[in-house]
Amino acid sequence: MSKAALEILREVFGFGAFRGLQADVVDHVASGGDALVLMPTGGGKSLCYQLPALLRGGSAVVVSPLIALMQDQVASLQQFGVRAAYLNSSLAADDARLVELQWARGELDLLYIAPERLTQPRTLNMLSRRQIALFAIDEAHCVSQWGHDFRPDYLQLSVLHERFPHVPRIALTATADELTQREIVDKLHLRDAKVFISSFDRPNIRYLVAAKDKARAQLLQFLMQPEHREAAGIIYCMSRKRVDEVAQWLVTQGIKALPYHAGLMNDVRKANQEKFLRDEGVVMVATIAFGMGIDKSNVRFVVHLDLPKSLEAYYQETGRAGRDGLPATALLLYGLQDVIGVREMLAASGADEMRKRIEQQKLSALLGFCEVSSCRRQVLLSYFGEELPMPCGNCDTCLAPPATVDGTLLAQKALSCVFRTGQRFGVAYLSAVLCGEGDERIHASGHDRLPIFGLGKELNRRQWQLVYRQLLARGLIAVDPESMGGLRLTPSARPVLRGEEPLALRIEVPKNLGAKVKSKESATRGGGLLNNSLFEALRVKRKQLAEAQGVPPYVIFHDSTLLAMAQQKPDSVSAFADLPGVGRHKLDHYARDFLDVITSHAGG
Repeated sequence: MSKAALEILREVFGFGAFRGLQADVVDHVASGGDALVLMPTGGGKSLCYQLPALLRGGSAVVVSPLIALMQDQVASLQQFGVRAAYLNSSLAADDARLVELQWARGELDLLYIAPERLTQPRTLNMLSRRQIALFAIDEAHCVSQWGHDFRPDYLQLSVLHERFPHVPRIALTATADELTQREIVDKLHLRDAKVFISSFDRPNIRYLVAAKDKARAQLLQFLMQPEHREAAGIIYCMSRKRVDEVAQWLVTQGIKALPYHAGLMNDVRKANQEKFLRDEGVVMVATIAFGMGIDKSNVRFVVHLDLPKSLEAYYQETGRAGRDGLPATALLLYGLQDVIGVREMLAASGADEMRKRIEQQKLSALLGFCEVSSCRRQVLLSYFGEELPMPCGNCDTCLAPPATVDGTLLAQKALSCVFRTGQRFGVAYLSAVLCGEGDERIHASGHDRLPIFGLGKELNRRQWQLVYRQLLARGLIAVDPESMGGLRLTPSARPVLRGEEPLALRIEVPKNLGAKVKSKESATRGGGLLNNSLFEALRVKRKQLAEAQGVPPYVIFHDSTLLAMAQQKPDSVSAFADLPGVGRHKLDHYARDFLDVITSHAGG
């Protein structure tokens, strides 16, 4: 890593060292190489192109999909003293011309542009008149037609490779399974790009999953926990109607809640989003239309009141919590109706059969995650091809292990049924065979004459479905995409079938979501200090400064920097400069304000 890169990291961004793969990515892109970067939300993706942009000659162009995301990132860069601007539909004509003039004069380090604007001939001609340091394609998973955030305009970004073949390109995303990664490489012509895959783990997020049982009461129980009271959070619902109902109900419970969905008037939706970004302790109740462009760092919780579409969507949406690295919680409540609802949506989607099969596989993996009795984080990371050697200690199944039974015999029956029926049938059919329900299809197949028929009458069909979903989550069975959702055995099933490996299965028990569970993570990350009186005084000062400039508070300093102030209590400008996230520009502009708060608090 060059000395110049480390100097910029310290002097501009206020950090003494790179994290994870950042140094390797920065070095590769700064040297002119193309890259595909997979890094979790909060892992420092932005720095992977912002820092090379300052190292290379010319100005960088950043493709960003949403206005709010551009505004936040430009505001954050300007706080670091970096010359940044954006071009999108929110700008008046005169303001857009000013930005174009700044580009023409070489007065910008980074220019953020929406994909639909970038690919216009006029914009491409404007860009070609200046030296371009690099192209950064943020949220690159939007190019995937199989993904949950597909945006057709991203497919046109191949023009960058054709029009500017010698300008390095870096595509970045926090969420991409193997199929999506291949699409990004193919559609963006990144076949020669170096791929950097960081860990998908977000250790500061605690994962909680519970079956629905009076969902509103469960939600209120969760929100009344000390760490969630007066904290910013997001609650996702499947429908607009449910969003409105839940938001209104929360207000009657004394919670600052706002709705967000595509059915609201544009000015109402924009005002609600601004309030969420700039005020402290606002809870946004939303459909999945809300979130991808949100850069708010101190979201302390994300709740799913309805089942998300897939583990990719779940990971992306829960990743909006705890971007500052401090403790955060992700709660998922799910029920049978959620499963039926998602399946009905898939059936009515109008997609071709291949697409429907893939979506069914994704749903099955999500259900397996919901019903697993082992560490949830291990299952989640395994889905993205990553192994976590030890249980995480920061999910509900680790902190309060679920009740389990010796399920070896049940598993053997379930697996034997898969094998004896030809490894081509789905869960509903297999459960019916085990329960001895001889419908017309079973009779026609002759499966009512198998030894396994009716051998599982100790459980009902719903309980057998729970068993199968756990076997799917454990990797003992897999969905065969060639047989329309049929199950097949994996090599891991063999020792269980032979009785060589015992298997514990979970049973359903209600959870107390209001119980205070201490984890090693919250103790070590300073979560208990978030209610510290000095920390609160620093937050008040940050909000005052942010309001004076018309920016969200977190672009001044993240909560993690305020927490470091509260813990270290610097008493001089030089000591303040050692705090994480305090570069030269922020030191000059804010050190005295915050030092005064620390001094007065000590005196009081």
